[in-house]
Amino acid sequence: MDKPLIVGVDGSDPSLRALDWAVDEAAARGVPLHVVHASRWEWYEGHEPSFDINRTSVQALSDHIAASAVERALHRTTIVKVTGEVLPEDPAVALALISPEACALVVGSRGRGELAELLLGSISLSVAAHATSPVFVVRGGEKSLRGGFRTIVVGVDAPQEADGAVEFAFREAAARDAAVTVVHAWRRPAREIPDSPSTAPDDRQRRATELVEQAVRDAGAAHPEITVRRETVEGHARTALLAASRDADLLVIGARRRRGHVGMQLGSVNHALLHHSACPVAVVPHV
Repeated sequence: MDKPLIVGVDGSDPSLRALDWAVDEAAARGVPLHVVHASRWEWYEGHEPSFDINRTSVQALSDHIAASAVERALHRTTIVKVTGEVLPEDPAVALALISPEACALVVGSRGRGELAELLLGSISLSVAAHATSPVFVVRGGEKSLRGGFRTIVVGVDAPQEADGAVEFAFREAAARDAAVTVVHAWRRPAREIPDSPSTAPDDRQRRATELVEQAVRDAGAAHPEITVRRETVEGHARTALLAASRDADLLVIGARRRRGHVGMQLGSVNHALLHHSACPVAVVPHV
């Protein structure tokens, strides 16, 4: 049986947007949807607050949030099997622990005030860093959320580290009947003088083009029906990928596993993309 798509909800507007997006994603993938609300209501066992909130009332609220989310999902789809669950655990920990059971996790961005679409909450960031499955962080405008661009963007660096993200991007494109835009950014070493013949910008551009071709060779051969656009840009990867996200339905990025640590090494570029992308972001762990 296919693993379900798991979405974390907390009743907030960002999590409800993530829920709606997850319903559509599950339908496109043809997989079940499992709705999870995590709350540390067990903390109230033996820790009765003085303001008339107890474990029972908090648990009842958690049950209501999960049940309401399942009901919302079922109103949005008739073809996806939807289930729900309440976990008595810190949300970030709960979703990371349940991630091996998921084909992917979905979380919302948790900004505040006027910067709600720019800032990323600590829970979403922690899930993206520690889950063993791919993680979708749902953000961006309505056109990207409804798949209006019909374009998946994937950032590539070293080909040997890009395989997982590129394959994931092509599978998403196949499920959505979308094109794939592969973006690679390269930079001239600071010690080089721009006007010097030794800088060989044409050679750097050629190597960048070859890197992109190598990165997409296998996935492109497996999905010949998908239109592939290749972009090699001189400059910062962060700038190039944020620009590409403005006309995309999904931005796919890879994350390295940190040696001797639990979780992923997201890095400054991935952090910037998770905080400022104009479309949903998928974080795919390197194998």
